[in-house]
Amino acid sequence: NNIKIHPKLHIQKLEEIFKEPITIRVNKFDEEAFEEFSDDFEEAINTEQPVIPIIIDSFGGSSYGVIGMINLIETCPVPVATILLSKAMSAGAILFSFGTEGYRFMHPDASMMIHDVASMTGGKVEDIKADTKNMDEMNQRIYKRMSLHLGHKAEYLGNLIKEHNHVDWYLTAKDAKKHNIANHLRIPNYNIEINLNVSFG
Repeated sequence: NNIKIHPKLHIQKLEEIFKEPITIRVNKFDEEAFEEFSDDFEEAINTEQPVIPIIIDSFGGSSYGVIGMINLIETCPVPVATILLSKAMSAGAILFSFGTEGYRFMHPDASMMIHDVASMTGGKVEDIKADTKNMDEMNQRIYKRMSLHLGHKAEYLGNLIKEHNHVDWYLTAKDAKKHNIANHLRIPNYNIEINLNVSFG
């Protein structure tokens, strides 16, 4: 963050009139990570900052965790910027794609990976069948939501995954921009200026 403060504003009084914008960092997608994300997200909204930045660096995690996060993002009253410095795999790629249109930033050397929801269920055959059906339905819902959010037709990402034979689909930054998953191949800055203006007349 670049912060410029007018010299007449005393530093010790700064916290009374200004709260530095919150940047949320995500690298896990489990119940604990979702709880932490929820708390940080609420705090960021309460600062009344104009944009909520989310920095993602993750190998992925629980589909249920990321669904909770994107549900929160979709209720946000201000734009949400998703920022990818290094990697966003699986759930990380899903979260990145739900940044507000025009606010998805990806470093030119970063990469992401999109794939089908994975199941870890074992047990009886009927249980496995039920779990497989549930995972397939979740896949379709997530791909549809991602596609529509990115400005594509509902079947856009699902069809691309089929073309890649449902194996892990790795995307470079240029690939991500081509499919409008990333809007900008650069990392943004928060520029903050705190000033004191006096006029007479």
